[in-house]
Amino acid sequence: MVNQASETFSPVLYLPHGGGPLPILGDKRHEKMVSFLKEIISKLGEPSAILVISAHWEEDQATIISGSHPGIIYDYYGFPAEAYQIQYAAPGYPQLAKEVFELIAASGMPVKMDEQRGYDHGLFVPLKLMYPQAQIPCIQLSLLRNLDPGKHIALGKAIASLRKKNILIIGSGMSFHNLKAFFSQDVDSNKENDAFDSWLIETCTSQAISPEAREQRLIEWEKAPSARFCHPREEHLLPLHVCYGIAGTGTPIAQVVFNEEVMGKRVTSLLWR
Repeated sequence: MVNQASETFSPVLYLPHGGGPLPILGDKRHEKMVSFLKEIISKLGEPSAILVISAHWEEDQATIISGSHPGIIYDYYGFPAEAYQIQYAAPGYPQLAKEVFELIAASGMPVKMDEQRGYDHGLFVPLKLMYPQAQIPCIQLSLLRNLDPGKHIALGKAIASLRKKNILIIGSGMSFHNLKAFFSQDVDSNKENDAFDSWLIETCTSQAISPEAREQRLIEWEKAPSARFCHPREEHLLPLHVCYGIAGTGTPIAQVVFNEEVMGKRVTSLLWR
């Protein structure tokens, strides 16, 4: 059972999950990120359950994994054989999935549950580093295929009451996600990387920005410096929008808990608590 309503808010964390299974395979370009994921749990308490919004799952309508024992989806290719033997046997949580379903439905947004889908690497890669014993029940919530930033904030707002329970909410993506820049030495993107990263940190952490202006900046994120260079497609940014929607009514100012290079590019993790 998830703990009953609490007077404190559970943490909401937007984190980088890195390149496919590379963080688990010992890739040196992920060493700082791996250390961060192992250490951040000291700031998160002991959750009774974990809800992950992964960049690697999109549906026409919000969808929740509702199986009791979700399997693993190896949603990457071209890696060594050991990458396809990774296991993360955390139990599912059908009761929590139903609660999330009801909250989203009550907001008027279309929603469904999926008993068959397994965990993708947006969940099992970071959680295998954070909670390797896989004892905490997990569910996943999909992104919306329309990639509408305002609708993703609204999706977060619909389930914001979960923060009153002992549920760790994780938005799993990357604050920089230009694959060509990651893997090509011919692309010098430090200027663009730094400009967007600074904008993102200011947007999410500055006390000088009103809640209304903060939300509008996130909705209009394409106007940020080098926005489309850093995110040619925004699926790795939108878990942040869901996180903001969840956190915005309680603790709208985020804290930067990681700002280091991953695969040669600066990425940021944000914590609301």
